Amino acid sequence: MNLGPGHLLLIGIALLIFFGPSRLPELGKSLGKGIQEFKKASRELTDSVKEDASDTEKK
Repeated sequence: MNLGPGHLLLIGIALLIFFGPSRLPELGKSLGKGIQEFKKASRELTDSVKEDASDTEKK
């Protein structure tokens, strides 16, 4: 999906109207933490699968 600057501006305006300017930093922080946790879990799962695969090859 390709979002141009016009689309991002429209999304930003909609967020301002819907949530208000005082809630946006809080929402951004929560979103950032959620993405960070998802990446961490994904990385741990990938490492676990790779480790299991290498253990299976050694046997």
